[in-house]
Amino acid sequence: MTGETSTSRASTVPNRTGGGFPGAVLAEWTKLWSVRSSWWCLVLTIVLTLPLAAFSGYGAHVQIANGIAEADSAGAGGAPQIAVDAVFYVAQFTVIALATMFIAGEYANGSIRATLQWIPVRTRMLLAKVTALAPMLLVLGALLGGVSIALAGMLLSPYGPPLTLGSAIVTALSIGCYLALLGGMAVGVGVALRSVAGTLTVMVLLLLISPLIASMVGVPGLIDALPGVAGLSGMLGPDIVNPLTRSLPPYGRLAGLGILAAWAVAALLLGNTVLRRRDA
Repeated sequence: MTGETSTSRASTVPNRTGGGFPGAVLAEWTKLWSVRSSWWCLVLTIVLTLPLAAFSGYGAHVQIANGIAEADSAGAGGAPQIAVDAVFYVAQFTVIALATMFIAGEYANGSIRATLQWIPVRTRMLLAKVTALAPMLLVLGALLGGVSIALAGMLLSPYGPPLTLGSAIVTALSIGCYLALLGGMAVGVGVALRSVAGTLTVMVLLLLISPLIASMVGVPGLIDALPGVAGLSGMLGPDIVNPLTRSLPPYGRLAGLGILAAWAVAALLLGNTVLRRRDA
């Protein structure tokens, strides 16, 4: 009887095999939206970017209408360029802050110990964070880009180049890809440095300061391979002057985003290597 009882009890115990990678992604998704910083970064991204796109579109309209600026200069790239500028000079920094807090913030408050206990496989933890973060940033960027283009185009009209649905969709999707890749890159840098301030500093240096340094020391060929320049060219396309280099990109959208993707993968590989050696 005892053996039968033990067997029946064992048969009622569920088979607990763990959540695996899907469970890790779900855990990271839950953590992403359970902290106020994520919501604040999301709100600031929208609140700061959309008004900037609207004001820029209206400002270009007023300048052209009053003869203060030529249409070729004030509305050179039209609404898509205005939206890209708003994302590059405002939205990307709140997105970097969000991604940085998502990983480096755990080192700052000590919750990384619990994270590594729940997800002991280091590579799985890192991939789970990127998988939870990147699709959200892709959707955010695409929606933000689409609305920014619509606002800028409405307020810039009738000046600037004609706005087509195809160009608006391509630019919006490019913006989404840019923010998603940027988030992945920030996660890689954050896990390598374990510092919120350090990660933010490195990201700003790579995106904005490094092109200035490269131009000052006379290495123009290096500029187009830098993440900020490549990502900006990937969003603008080959027919619009890159404001960081003051020249047309030597490659198309896919190549620009591909270069940024290479930077993101390199950052994640570095972060994974450091994570496995230091936090094993």
